[in-house]
Amino acid sequence: MKYLTTKEVALKWNVNDRRVRALCEEGRIDGAFKVGKTWMIAEDASKPYDARKAIKKAYKGLDYDFSKLDAMKKSIDEHRPLSTNVVKSLREKLIVDWTYNSNAIEGSTLTLSETKVVLEGITIGGKSVTEHLEVINHKQAIEYLETIIKEKKDLTEWILKNIHQLILKDIDDYNAGKYRNENITISGANHMPPNHMIVSESMQELFTEYAREWDHYHPVIKACLLHGEFVKIHPFIDGNGRTARLILNFELMKYGYPPIVITKSRRLEYYEALDLAHTTIDYSKFVDFVSSFLMDSELLWLRIIH
Repeated sequence: MKYLTTKEVALKWNVNDRRVRALCEEGRIDGAFKVGKTWMIAEDASKPYDARKAIKKAYKGLDYDFSKLDAMKKSIDEHRPLSTNVVKSLREKLIVDWTYNSNAIEGSTLTLSETKVVLEGITIGGKSVTEHLEVINHKQAIEYLETIIKEKKDLTEWILKNIHQLILKDIDDYNAGKYRNENITISGANHMPPNHMIVSESMQELFTEYAREWDHYHPVIKACLLHGEFVKIHPFIDGNGRTARLILNFELMKYGYPPIVITKSRRLEYYEALDLAHTTIDYSKFVDFVSSFLMDSELLWLRIIH
């Protein structure tokens, strides 16, 4: 791999050297690193999207009455801090249910009870190594989410790639944490993900929009848009669905909502709501879909607390 200086990259991208150094400092040039006081940038690094540009997509279907969900959240918050036993009980159930359903949506044949056993460190006969790794990796990804939320970190492309790297760890290390370099289709969907040549730019645009233009939305809307627009790009060869559900819950948990578990039994409804959003920018069905699971999650928490 050949590396270039900021001056060489500035000439290549037709920008000034100061701008390139600023992009390096912001962590927006993938793989850039410092040697002494000099930034080194891979020759094939993509030019970052100009985050100074406004995007303003005309999303539809974002009007939703969250008053009941917010009232339930307030009731949960009034009982905080929760006891150690309650937190432990909720967390253990969440990890098993979330891991089982997220992997099952993607085709894993492990049952709920088998998933629980694998999480306890026991091997299931007749099941593939990959299916075992998917369980272990998903738990580690959840733990990583918990850490970055505790540290009050914002979601970035770097963190997103770390999450994806955990999902594919020891399954496909070559593609783990790396955007795809080939075109793909989504089985059963009308939407076609963008050409691989513009994946990096599309993801930079998404994160610019997420960081600068969604703050006035309700947290559930932000979570739905983050999940939906991420899956629309489908930036990775594999692991997009699991990663999407992780970052959706990151957004909910960041604002103090309990995480949700999208169940395998409603997989078809899930895909249809997403495909509608991707082809029409109408998120009404997906927001309603996610809100129904948040209602279930909040009811569970309230039953255990009271």
